[in-house]
Amino acid sequence: MRRPSIALAMQPSRTEHVLTAQALHRLAEIGQLLDPQPLRSFSDDRARRILAETDILITGWGSPYVGREVVAAAPRLRLIAHAAGTVKGIVDEQIFDAGIAVTHAAEANSVPVAEFTLAAIIFAGKQVFRFRDLYLADRNRDRTHPMQRLAIGNYHRTVGIIGASRIGRRVIELLRPFEYRVLLFDPTVDAIEAISLGTEKADLPTLMTQSDIVSVHAPSLPSTRHMIGARELSLMKEGATLINTARGALIDEAALLETLSTGRIDAIIDVTDPEVPETASAFYDLPNVFLTPHIAGAVGLERGRLGDMAVDEIERFTKGEPLLYQILRRDLALIA
Repeated sequence: MRRPSIALAMQPSRTEHVLTAQALHRLAEIGQLLDPQPLRSFSDDRARRILAETDILITGWGSPYVGREVVAAAPRLRLIAHAAGTVKGIVDEQIFDAGIAVTHAAEANSVPVAEFTLAAIIFAGKQVFRFRDLYLADRNRDRTHPMQRLAIGNYHRTVGIIGASRIGRRVIELLRPFEYRVLLFDPTVDAIEAISLGTEKADLPTLMTQSDIVSVHAPSLPSTRHMIGARELSLMKEGATLINTARGALIDEAALLETLSTGRIDAIIDVTDPEVPETASAFYDLPNVFLTPHIAGAVGLERGRLGDMAVDEIERFTKGEPLLYQILRRDLALIA
């Protein structure tokens, strides 16, 4: 069998560490890397020359849109391996019509998100950020020592998981060694499957009412936009924490900020809508908000897992084995 020709399309400044030296060595054993410099456009002469020879295209963050232009310019293209999470906004439906297989590394990206979420849950249960703030402000333990008598900590706390997505399920798995009660809201999961996951199936109002910590892992779809609004937030216990590492659009942020301004609940927010809040946003200033700049997913060395998973899929494809993480056209309506 002819060794496949492989091309790259991604933004180097956003994908450092994705294709490590080891991953590139593996690619060289599988096929011919046409150019180690990723394509930044599919319209110039260099791109047209490379695409004409390309059997496998590895995309990543910052890739140009893969649509009609690529189908026309790359007649030999048979596989797109996306070394990142979602392919939405990257891959056009025409790719599927052309019979080109598509796979992604969302499973790899789910690992650090789930780890981040686990840490957030543990810190939220123990009120770590409040302890830190008071300790730094007072420079003594006059206020933090009495707090240890409060009903805080992680023993027998209730965690609500919204969405049995890839990440949601991984978070549930990570929670198993701990003594949490885990509630799950996901309309696609029945009570029997919920039990098999180690959770209790609950409707959304019940989950919001009973959970000490609520973690959001639903996909961002038109049907899930603002699924958590003023009513749902009003059901949360006083002192409860809302964690969002999914997508900002899942929460009505005006309602969230209004609720947070009362001090009744806390929030750990890694994603917002828009992606970067306005400079005057209260997200930056509220003492009960722990805001991070969308870092729960793969950053730094964690990105190597994305490239390794893409190379694994390419290896399977060239051996004629089934892809483990293939995306079909019908999946586009359901994935984040």
